[in-house]
Formats: sequence, structure tokens, C-alpha cells
Amino acid sequence: MKFTIEVACEKHRRYAEEICAEMELSAKVRGTGIAKRSSEYVEGKMREGKAVIALDEQHLFAGFSYIESWSHELFVANSGLIVNPKYRKSGLARQIKKKIFELSLKKYPKAKIFSITTSLAVLKLNSELGYKPVTFSELTDDDAFWKGCEACVNYDILQRNNRRMCLCTGMLYDPAKEEKNTFDFIKKFNLLERFRRTTTANAK
Repeated sequence: MKFTIEVACEKHRRYAEEICAEMELSAKVRGTGIAKRSSEYVEGKMREGKAVIALDEQHLFAGFSYIESWSHELFVANSGLIVNPKYRKSGLARQIKKKIFELSLKKYPKAKIFSITTSLAVLKLNSELGYKPVTFSELTDDDAFWKGCEACVNYDILQRNNRRMCLCTGMLYDPAKEEKNTFDFIKKFNLLERFRRTTTANAK
């Protein structure tokens, strides 16, 4: 099965209600819950170009994810990742996750991208993209973000621990650190290459 995965826009508004219904159903099945979103909210993300949608060969809804920004755009989260049940275990979630991650980097190049999740599959996908496990204290302190956890059945655990920990794992991708790591790698590579050339020249 081939999928079309693209940045959602105005033409995709007709899928909004189906997306919201699938998000709610998936949350109930998992038993953990996610912030409930209205079709108007999802449509807004589409109009702003802050969402990714996947369609199958018949142009039917296959998957979706969107971007939320927090703390004056210092942090962003890729939220609402959902895949139509009949396309699960097809690798589609990985494709959507990669696409929304790339869109986040493009729209918010300086922001830290974070995630909190209980899903082992999401943890694995995040790790593949370069996310690192972190404590909740390293994530946004924006009250509006944490208010979204109220729909989760584990919200009382979060409250009892003053938002320091819950059953979710916090993960973070910091582009500034990744850029530094890349710079350090290139610097070390250049030094080693220079040493190799010098050693070779001396041997002659």
C-alpha cells in the first residue's frame, strides 16, 4: 500500500471530524488518554500548515499528526499522532513521525522538540529521530501544556508529584546540542585527517 504524506492545508478540512473521532477512540483503547481536540482545532492546524496528513491510494484518511508550540515558541511538541487501525503495523506511523519532525525543524529551527508518552512504539520512534530521555523539569513549564494532561486517567499522579514525574517518559530533541555535536564531530574528523596527512608525509 502506498500513502501520500503531506503538509495538511485547507483542502484537508473534510477529514477533521474523522481524525478527532479516531484520536478519541485510540485514547480510550490505550486507557491513558490524550487532550481531546475539536474538529475546529484540527482545522486550524491545517490552515496554519502545522499538521501532516496521510492518505491512502483512494484518498481516504490513513494518519495524522500536528505541531503545538509552548513557552513563546521555545518548545514545540508533535502531538496527536494517529494511524487508521487498518494501516497500523505498516510502517506508516514512522513515516508520519519523520514528516512532522522535519516540519517542526523547518517552522521552529531554534525550538526544542519534546514528547511525553507511555507508548513503547513512540519511544522507539523518538529515539530514532535523536530524542533523548529527560526529566520533566527539562520540558516546558507552560501551564497550558500541562493542563492538556487533565484528560488522562493518570493526571492525579502528575498532580501528586507536582509535575515532576508521571507514568509518561519525557523525551527531548535539542537542535542546539545536535548542532554542537555535529560541529565537534567535524572538528575531530578534520584534526584526525590532518594528523593522518602529516604522518603520511613524514613517513615518505
